[in-house]
Amino acid sequence: MDSMIDDTTAWNAVLRRDRSFDGRFVTGVLTTGIYCRPSCAARHPAPGNVRFFADGSAARDAGLRACKRCLPDDVARAETAVLAAINAIGASEEPLALAALAAECGYSPAHFQRLFTRHTGLSPAAYARALREERAREALTGNVRVVDAIYEAGFSAPSRFYKSMKGRIGMDPSAWKNGGAGVEIYWTQAATSLGQLLVAWTDKGVCRLSFQEEPETLAMRFPFATVIQSQGDAADLLAGVLASIETPATGAAIPLDVRGTAFQESVWKALSDIPAGETRSYAQIAASIGKPKAVRAVGSACGANPVAVLIPCHRALRTDGTLGGYAYGLAIKTELLKREAE
Repeated sequence: MDSMIDDTTAWNAVLRRDRSFDGRFVTGVLTTGIYCRPSCAARHPAPGNVRFFADGSAARDAGLRACKRCLPDDVARAETAVLAAINAIGASEEPLALAALAAECGYSPAHFQRLFTRHTGLSPAAYARALREERAREALTGNVRVVDAIYEAGFSAPSRFYKSMKGRIGMDPSAWKNGGAGVEIYWTQAATSLGQLLVAWTDKGVCRLSFQEEPETLAMRFPFATVIQSQGDAADLLAGVLASIETPATGAAIPLDVRGTAFQESVWKALSDIPAGETRSYAQIAASIGKPKAVRAVGSACGANPVAVLIPCHRALRTDGTLGGYAYGLAIKTELLKREAE
């Protein structure tokens, strides 16, 4: 079994019928001779009759057979299919039709769409768009023309790139390439019960939220942007931000202007989907985005979160339930979790 999952963690996942652990191990029931997914809906066996295996193959080697109710071996098949589709999308210069992807993997289009979305957090079409956008961002940081970068990323025309990014970006491609050139970023500092807060925003939304950070650091993040101290404007935005700090469980809707790699954005979405008052382990988050082995990378994506609290990376814990790291100190992380639990 995955060396990062001990028997206690595995058994607790079984008791919760936690789908995020499906594919990471199977539960063998020695008295019935079957093995199941962690999320199997069947009645729970007695703990003393259970043994955990890394996968169906290991369970079969021990003389067990697959449960006909939860079909545990389908998890491995689905993961293989999704990985094959991801590779195909990455290698193709043209968008791939859902029907073609599904047929190649042996599923109906509707079923495969659900499988892919469950494993990655995105539909195949959305994943392909995110991949192209990420490639465009990477190309735009190099010494190439904007138009060339757009074509190299797989867009058939510049208009398709701008249409794809409409409403999702505050900085146009040339600004990405030139450190925020031509973009106005406003900032202010505010005192909170957790310490001094720096808030920065564009006309699209908040682009930076951090504790104990100075405006000079913000300017270094966007060296060619016009960084302007707020003169009391955006009062509603600031009020919502402060409310999210003082009473994080309220879940105030704050517009954001943030971006990262496709992987980072999938992690940030998974973090945002965690209800206030709840937590998830880095392993659970990795499993929820279809990358169960990317536990450390999930931790890195949490660390790269540019907007503390608004993307709630404080809700991510280590697999053993301990706090793990936090960019602004464990005291703040502990207090945020305490406030959400109240």
